[in-house]
Amino acid sequence: MYFAALLARTEDGWEASDTELDDVETLSDLMDLARDASVDEDTVLIYIEQEDAWFGVVRVDGEEDPRIYVSDASAAARSSYGEILLTDEVLGRPPGAGDEIAALEELVDLDSTEDGEPNRSVAAADQDDDASDQDAVPAGPIGELGVLADLGMSEKELLTLQTDALAEIAEAVGATEVLEAVR
Repeated sequence: MYFAALLARTEDGWEASDTELDDVETLSDLMDLARDASVDEDTVLIYIEQEDAWFGVVRVDGEEDPRIYVSDASAAARSSYGEILLTDEVLGRPPGAGDEIAALEELVDLDSTEDGEPNRSVAAADQDDDASDQDAVPAGPIGELGVLADLGMSEKELLTLQTDALAEIAEAVGATEVLEAVR
């Protein structure tokens, strides 16, 4: 079960809404959603959680690139919404590395013998090892730890969040009341 909320800062404080992610397939779609909620290109926070597995915070400030934090990258990688947040940049890969990995995996799958068993040459095995090393997603937190630092939540506090992280984030940024209205 997923829950997503959007917190948009305005000159009058924060506005909150629960967010439907059914039409969100890419990080770009998520940014469009955030920018549509923004007033005068102010800060927008998008919070996504999968019950007791992981949560992610995406911060959008106007037209700047999004800033992303994910509490457990390996758990998020097994989730369709988590995969949206785990970009090459967040994972520390060169841009397009995920596309190269998929292409390598496809090539390895095409190399099979008549009985259906793969013909595992040393080169193919090395490609598999290289692809899995590049494709490995680390366990634990990943992304920008200081994503909420100027809003009242330190890196240390962000790292120690466990259950009900959204409530603690909302309290730190001063959005508890508006968040409770949409929960």
